[in-house]
Amino acid sequence: MPHKIITSTQNALVKQILVLKDKSRERKKSGLFIIEGQRELSLAIKADYKIQTLLFCADFIEESEIQNLELVDASMIAISKEVFQKLAHRGTTEGIIAIAHGKSRDIQQLEFQCKNPLILVAEAPEKPGNIGALLRTADAANVDAVIIANPKTDLYNPNIIRSSVGCVFTNQIVMADTKTIITYLKSQNISIYCAALQASVQYDSQDYKKATAIVVGTEATGLSEDWLEHATQNIIIPMQGDIDSMNVSVAAGILIFEAKRQRQFI
Repeated sequence: MPHKIITSTQNALVKQILVLKDKSRERKKSGLFIIEGQRELSLAIKADYKIQTLLFCADFIEESEIQNLELVDASMIAISKEVFQKLAHRGTTEGIIAIAHGKSRDIQQLEFQCKNPLILVAEAPEKPGNIGALLRTADAANVDAVIIANPKTDLYNPNIIRSSVGCVFTNQIVMADTKTIITYLKSQNISIYCAALQASVQYDSQDYKKATAIVVGTEATGLSEDWLEHATQNIIIPMQGDIDSMNVSVAAGILIFEAKRQRQFI
């Protein structure tokens, strides 16, 4: 099937995509964001994201894949190699770039398929790499939700999508301020376990088989006082070397998989 072709890097749509990639404000204003790569696109489609436009470069994609893309309910545009290289955030995205509609992240939209959900809460994560790693950990453990408290960046930052290897699409993710999240968790009778140094007990001494939220903060500042005041229990991972903390995604992985280990016996 013939497709519209863009060969100029000065094309208006090309300029729009570059702005969406670089400007969080524009992503929030338009409700649109950019997806690169076949894996990421397939995960987004599986998660019912609405794709507005698909751009493909025939130099990097097989004809059969182009035919598969034509099955997606979106406008299809062919782009030249020069345009693709201008737009691509990285060189290994199989010649596919999509414009997609974002989703609402309201905490009241959370839905759970079980009575004892396991939730990961991350307060004020800022580095895209850490956020991506947290989302990969959450997907690997198949947690019921990820809640980001006091977010410092939007989820559709290209670096988050890349570092999460598409897990931004596979997790149920909401955002809110810390007080709103605490109120929500308490209203749902979800126990709050905070990774913190103060008044803490060893993490594997607790029972995570009931409805549980595991809360982690940044390495630099830890968790805010609100979390420490409202925690069911503060928990700690004993350090056996010379440092007193580890990367937040590593810590979250240890805590979440301890909860998953316990839940094997429910």
